[in-house]
Amino acid sequence: MAEAMKGLKRTHRCGELAIANVGETVTVMGWVQKQRNKGGIIFVDLRDRSGILQIIFEESDVKAEGFAKAEKLRSEFVVAVVGTVEKRAGAVNEKLATGEIEIRAKEVRILSEAETPPFPIEEDSKTKEELRLKYRYLDLRRPDLQRNLMLRSRITTCIRAFLAEEGFLEIETPILGKSTPEGARDYLVPSRVHPGTFYGLPQSPQLFKQLLMCSGYDRYFQIAKCFRDEDLRADRQPEFTQVDMELSFVDVDDVIEVNERLLQKVCKEAIGLDVPLPIPRMKWQEAMERFGSDKPDTRFGMELVNVSDVVYGCGFGVFTGALENGGSVQGINAKGQGEMPRKKIDALVEFAKGFGAKGLAYLSIQQDGSYKSSFAKFMTEVQLDELVKEMEGQPGDLLLFAADKNKVVWDVLGNLRLELAKQMDLIDENKFNFLWITEFPLLEWNEEAGRYVAMHHPFTMPMDEDLPLLDTDPGKVRAKAYDIVLNGTELGGGSVRIFQNHVQEKMFEVLGFEMEDAYERFGFLLNAFKYGVPPHAGLAYGLDRLVMLLVKAESIREVIAFPKVKDASCLMTDAPNVVDQVQLDELELALNLKNKDE
Repeated sequence: MAEAMKGLKRTHRCGELAIANVGETVTVMGWVQKQRNKGGIIFVDLRDRSGILQIIFEESDVKAEGFAKAEKLRSEFVVAVVGTVEKRAGAVNEKLATGEIEIRAKEVRILSEAETPPFPIEEDSKTKEELRLKYRYLDLRRPDLQRNLMLRSRITTCIRAFLAEEGFLEIETPILGKSTPEGARDYLVPSRVHPGTFYGLPQSPQLFKQLLMCSGYDRYFQIAKCFRDEDLRADRQPEFTQVDMELSFVDVDDVIEVNERLLQKVCKEAIGLDVPLPIPRMKWQEAMERFGSDKPDTRFGMELVNVSDVVYGCGFGVFTGALENGGSVQGINAKGQGEMPRKKIDALVEFAKGFGAKGLAYLSIQQDGSYKSSFAKFMTEVQLDELVKEMEGQPGDLLLFAADKNKVVWDVLGNLRLELAKQMDLIDENKFNFLWITEFPLLEWNEEAGRYVAMHHPFTMPMDEDLPLLDTDPGKVRAKAYDIVLNGTELGGGSVRIFQNHVQEKMFEVLGFEMEDAYERFGFLLNAFKYGVPPHAGLAYGLDRLVMLLVKAESIREVIAFPKVKDASCLMTDAPNVVDQVQLDELELALNLKNKDE
């Protein structure tokens, strides 16, 4: 039966006690990790968020009533213990921070009993994630998850303190806003007061933070909740947290400089990592050509090699056809993989097809220098030798080639490079390689829409020297945009914003927006710009991703207290769910479900 606290006050958390506390009488409270009854003496491991502490019960110390309570203790009972800190009589437990000491109990109170949990509350749980997420309140008791969330808290505290010292003001922007369906899908919220109308939950505070710059607040930041109704991956959630900021009277270098110091401070305080400054920068074009990715993992090599000039005019139709259609032929060298079985090579071909490849050409260099290849019969010995030389191939290497439009080739080889690195164990998990990617294309062509769309958003400033190209060759215009990448994952991104009316109008024109349509969508921002707007720029980090990478978790679900699963549902609360007809009637909504059986 649960007992009351009856005036007991906790003096220490479990993990706060150490050898210096020997001889003190203390009161600790927490959850029973396990109980071991050795007959006449009972050992209990008591756990709270700070760590685990061993409690020892002997009848002579706690009397019969207390010893009987200790015998009753089971996993996850919540107890209060009063006792004396002693040096351990037995061997020191090197695995515990409190391994040199134990508490000799004088009094114990059972504050709450517990049923047997559906899975063990332990580190590195092997329990299926679906079961852990269904009982997330139990999963969150696991020490490794608690460490993740405590680190997340320290990181947000550090960010707030740093930005406050740098003159940033923390200002909240609305959650209920206007839907702007350019880009990812919005989550919509129906309005009861204005039937038939909807709010859009923010995908980012973008427009509001630009308005704050118009309003003279100079430097803004926010730890902001954002929402996107999109298909999920390991590092995506329908609701996520951004570290959002905007600065006035700045250009690219100013934003990068303050954020480099922010990252340096956060990494040092969070995990003791020294981040050397300045962080390397790489232009988008170079990143794509070398790594096939605008978020390259630079912890290993295996860079792309463009062999278009070498294979030009050869007899292999796959190569020549790609070149005739304005594409390229590029390859990667998987060092030492020349003996890879055909079955594994075929699996790589199928992997490549998942990223748009029609196939994958390969050439393995045997130890005697001869070649085994899927295309050797179409090329002369001299042409093959030149190709191998260009790829810096050595006996024992496996050369893999993709031929198509550049976008497809980069996507295929960029992903194939990562897959091979995992298979070949090339990635040093103890490395933290930060990288800025700069000078993104301002626009990308959308085949479906038959027009250019903004690669970032319609308010991104073109590079000054590229402004004339908006009239003549919009596809070649570079943006004053920048992403911060860590170990092949995009941590965040931002840009200098357009603040001149004529540039903004030209941007809308290139995007195929009529000004009337632009004002319909963004009129409140465009009107604000009529009353004096400073040059401004900003950046936003994915906080979940940052914490995930710093703790080396495989998914952001491991650093979010109550995450959703891949179909954007919550296994614990069963959200989303149906609502009462009364609620629908109040909102004047009627459902027209396509799949009524569901």
